[in-house]
Parts: sequence; C-alpha cells; structure tokens
Amino acid sequence: MTYTPVIPASGYAGWAILNRTMETQKTAFVNSAEIQRDEDYFREKIGSITTAEDLVADRRLLKVALGAYGLSDDIDNKYFIKKVLEEGTLDEDSLANKLSDKTYLALSEAFGFGDYETPLTQQSGFADDILEKYETLQFEVAVGDVDDTMRLAMNAQRELPALAEKTSSSNSKWYTVIGSESLSEVVRTALGLPESVGSLDVDQQLTIYKNKSEAVFGDSDFSIFSDSDVVDKAVRNYLVRAQLDEANSVSSQSIALQLLNTDSSSNAGNSILSILL
Repeated sequence: MTYTPVIPASGYAGWAILNRTMETQKTAFVNSAEIQRDEDYFREKIGSITTAEDLVADRRLLKVALGAYGLSDDIDNKYFIKKVLEEGTLDEDSLANKLSDKTYLALSEAFGFGDYETPLTQQSGFADDILEKYETLQFEVAVGDVDDTMRLAMNAQRELPALAEKTSSSNSKWYTVIGSESLSEVVRTALGLPESVGSLDVDQQLTIYKNKSEAVFGDSDFSIFSDSDVVDKAVRNYLVRAQLDEANSVSSQSIALQLLNTDSSSNAGNSILSILL
C-alpha cells in the first residue's frame, strides 16, 4: 500500500502546512511497500540494460524510468519512447530535440542510449540518480491525487530554479515554460494571464509573458527565477489566484443552480396554478 499525503487545507494555507511536513510525509511515502518494490527491482536489473529496446521491453523498469521524469502516461507508447531514447540528444534533428516538451530531452540525456557507445545505465550511481528523481516525482503525483494545485506548485518550485541555471538564452527558457503544460499553468496564473493566452502564436506569448514578468517581478530576464524569493512569490501568486478562480467557479455554479431551481419551482407553481384554474 502506498502512503497518501495529508493536506488539511487548500490554497496557500495548505501549501504552508505541506512544506512544514514535507520531509516526514515524503519519507513515509518512499518507505511504502510499492515504492520499495519498484526501487529494489530497478537497482537489480538496470545494470543489464544496454539498449533502448531492452528498457522498453521491461515494463517494470520502464515504469520507473518514465516515472522519474513525470512521463508515466507514456508507459504504453513504447515505439515513441524507444525512438526518443535511440536518437539521443546530440543530433539537432533528433526527436527529443524537436519536441516542444523538453522532458523527453532530459530523459534521453539521462540514459544516453543514442549519445554514447556505452549507455549511462552502466555507470556507478546511475540507479541512485534515477531513483532520487523517481521518489520526488512520484511523491508529487501522490500529492496531486489529493490536491493538484499543490503538485503543480511543487513542480514549479523545483523546475523554475533548475531551468534558470541552464546555459541557454533567457528567451529559450521562456519558450520552455510556454511549452510545458505544468510550468505554463503555474507561471501564467501567477502572472495573472488568462488561459486564452495559450492559443496565441508562441512568439506573441513570449512577449506577453516577458511584459507581465517585468510588471509582476520587476524583470523579464528568466534568471530572476534563480532567486528563491521570486520563485516563492510566483508559487504564492499561483496558489492564491488558483484558489480565487476555484471559489469564483463554485460561486458561479451555485448561482446558476439557484436560478435553475427558482425557474423549476416557478414552472411547477405555474403548472399547479393552471390545474387549479
């Protein structure tokens, strides 16, 4: 049985509680029987894997590999994942480089099947690196099963500073956010941008994101996310706005329901009146 995280409140209040109990809860999650079985199997078998085909052929190993990068939904897309891994990352025309979601690029880089004669699965400490990511991502998934806004906040808290430290250009990093379903949800909401922004041309989105970042955070250069205070503000803005949006949605639904009930009652009353008359 897998441990279920406890989040007694929603929004920023719930986030504060989760952060205070994070270490204890994650330890309980990692020590659960299902996670330990996954890790034991991965440690035992991954050293014998030398090709992408070997990896995708073993569903239990693939479960951990994809789970470590938040790609669990691709567990049945074996041909696609095999192609991502086999083509590697060194060739600019490889599939991983062409995909807008750079998570696949990170997966391919981590295993090195298409980049090196001897894949990284043969290196000492490889299993530890992958399993550390697996524990982190799977705990986030478990948190998301309780409150998905918390999962997205955790992901942003981890990914934004890591992205800011990369050597790519500021614009390239903004494009990465725009192309990431989870990061764009958090940053867009934190900046107070409507969901419809996502339907615009990507270059238009870039301009809008940067202008809003200048207004909200005081700078449009993505390096600002290397500052923990900026990341904390982004996460706080996201959680507060997300909670307000949810409250407004519930309020609108309640009003609509009341109107429907009123209309139904009025119709029922009119029907009774017509019978009596």
